[in-house]
Amino acid sequence: MVATIRYEDIVKVPKALLHDHLDGGLRPATIVELAAEVGHELPTTDPDALGRWFVEAADSGSLERYLETFAHTVAVMQTAPALRRVARECALDLAADGVVYAEVRFAPEQHLERDLSLDEVVEAVLAGFAEGTAQAVEVGLTIRVGTLLTAMRHAARSQEIAELAVRHRDAGVVGFDIAGAEAGFPPTRHLDAFEYLQRENFHFTIHAGEAFGLPSIWQAIQWCGADRLGHGVRIVDDIAPDGTLGRLAAYVRDKRIPLELCPSSNVQTGAVDSIADHPIGLLRDLRFRATVNTDNRLMSGTSMSREMSLLVETFGYGWRELQWFTINAMKSAFIPFDERLRIIDEVIKPAYAKLLA
Repeated sequence: MVATIRYEDIVKVPKALLHDHLDGGLRPATIVELAAEVGHELPTTDPDALGRWFVEAADSGSLERYLETFAHTVAVMQTAPALRRVARECALDLAADGVVYAEVRFAPEQHLERDLSLDEVVEAVLAGFAEGTAQAVEVGLTIRVGTLLTAMRHAARSQEIAELAVRHRDAGVVGFDIAGAEAGFPPTRHLDAFEYLQRENFHFTIHAGEAFGLPSIWQAIQWCGADRLGHGVRIVDDIAPDGTLGRLAAYVRDKRIPLELCPSSNVQTGAVDSIADHPIGLLRDLRFRATVNTDNRLMSGTSMSREMSLLVETFGYGWRELQWFTINAMKSAFIPFDERLRIIDEVIKPAYAKLLA
């Protein structure tokens, strides 16, 4: 059965993506053009070579060094036209890869170097996503993009970004997140922001359990009230070799708290040694709410189709398993329930039913 699953066929099936960074998914050619406009020096101005440089530079085994590659992408995302273009191309690239629903996150506070206000940054990105979605329809592709606003965990603007997210909730912002180096910057530093979001009935996820272990996950859930876990891969530290779940792992599974797993990225940052060693296989077998994600398509040289293809090759998954991951993600999205259900029932299930027949 597995041998019949070709990469080209995976591209065609509908996918749902919950964890994708806008500044980690630029086209290399776009970076080259935008860098020339603002005078930013790049490692190379050859788009193909630049794409390879990003992947190689991110293959360090360190989350901190991995994050350093973003200096070049963020540098060219400081004007409204540039942000709009990057968001438009992001929507088009995801749609071309068969993604029918995506939540794309970015940190507005990182795009203020050329005097844009936080609101102007968000408005430019939302406009770009709207343009990209409309252009996708013109070529026969359908995608729904929800935006997550991220606060940097080492900074002190989380309350401000949380209020910004709520302010734009009816314009396309569907959730909030904190990101950046985990060690030394626990999620509880931003407790005021999370309590505010809960009072506003607003959704949020937290990067936790990637470079740091179980305490990060425990704080994100039990102190901060996260709806989902960004990565959360270290939850396996609370699972015994015989599959027995510890208290925290059992809570995460029983509460159906979604795990935004990013296999290729986790290998690059040293969270796991290889795709074969990635606990996504174990977490699926134990029926956690596991989802498959890209994290940073540029830095990992990846796409949703590639991530799924790696799982097919490594774990022998077939269409049934790929559908399971896809529906898990769609169930866990931050858009209204009826919208989630419509995409599951009218888009995802019919497409997979044909393949499973």
